[in-house]
Amino acid sequence: MTMKAEGLRLLKALTQAHSVPGYEDEVRDIFVEELREHGELGADQCGSVYCRKGRGAKVLVAGHMDEVGFRVQGILPNGFLKLVPVGGWWGHTLLAQRVEVKTSRGDKIIGTIASKPPHFLPESERSRVLGVESMFVDISAATQSEAEMWGVKLGDPVCPVSPWTPMRQEGHYMTKAFDNRVGMAGAIQVGQAVQATPCELIVAGTVQEEVGLRGAKALANVLEPDIAIVLEGPPADDTPGMPLSESQGALGRGVQIRLHDPSAIMNPRLARFAIETAIEEGIPHQVTVRTSGGTDAGSFNIANEGIPSVVLGTPARYIHSHNGIICTDDYLAMVALVLAMVKRLDQETVNGFTKFI
Repeated sequence: MTMKAEGLRLLKALTQAHSVPGYEDEVRDIFVEELREHGELGADQCGSVYCRKGRGAKVLVAGHMDEVGFRVQGILPNGFLKLVPVGGWWGHTLLAQRVEVKTSRGDKIIGTIASKPPHFLPESERSRVLGVESMFVDISAATQSEAEMWGVKLGDPVCPVSPWTPMRQEGHYMTKAFDNRVGMAGAIQVGQAVQATPCELIVAGTVQEEVGLRGAKALANVLEPDIAIVLEGPPADDTPGMPLSESQGALGRGVQIRLHDPSAIMNPRLARFAIETAIEEGIPHQVTVRTSGGTDAGSFNIANEGIPSVVLGTPARYIHSHNGIICTDDYLAMVALVLAMVKRLDQETVNGFTKFI
């Protein structure tokens, strides 16, 4: 199977997994199954998982396993569910969208997010963005006891429902959770593809990134990597309303190499190494400086004694919604850049990123 075909297979499986913060089991299971024969597997006590192989400087290639979602906050007497968001949601994207509740026994119960119908709202309320607290989920239960009989409990994770959909434009796909199943697919493919390496390669999936970069904090303590390459599904900026002349994350223009965001100033030497590698290998890339957002690099770069970090991304339109869109050429460029970097990351090169005196 080609790298592209394998990537599409992984992306489809990973995006369709139910994996909100704290409940990353389905993505973790895919990671373990795919890498079982490709290195030494391990996990920390928060649930982050990793696969390591080779000897030398510790090079961590990590994506986060979770996606934005919800938990059941309440079950109303008439069977409707109230939600608490887990991760960042914008109210405009939610009404009339399908979700599924995953019960403790593993059943998945589908429902739709709804609110008081606009027909019954005064004009002043129709035009404002509703908060999640004003919404509910209709799973068709008639009573609270019926919902509970189906297995629904307080705290159950709730995930968006969105099918894997090829677009008319070749190489474009639409579904949920490209943030960050592109990073997880990339980490898995790198772990599968790398055989001989001048470093100790550790590919990993972290937990709870969407609620404060939490899993990366614990994983850094366990693995103590020398550098971290964070794989992400960052927001694209090539849609109407965005100045295209200033775009740093357009679909079809290659892997995004992030230098800066509010969570992390990337190690300049490592970032330059990534850019130079992309240029030398002819890998399409976009250099990015962001004024908002954050990634696991925000935890890795200040963990332990400081871990030099850089973020490589596959731009995705409409992240944190039910219907994101990516171009697979960008994803393949991301994987190609990681593979090219790993082949060059011997001990001397890695030491040079932090040799300040």
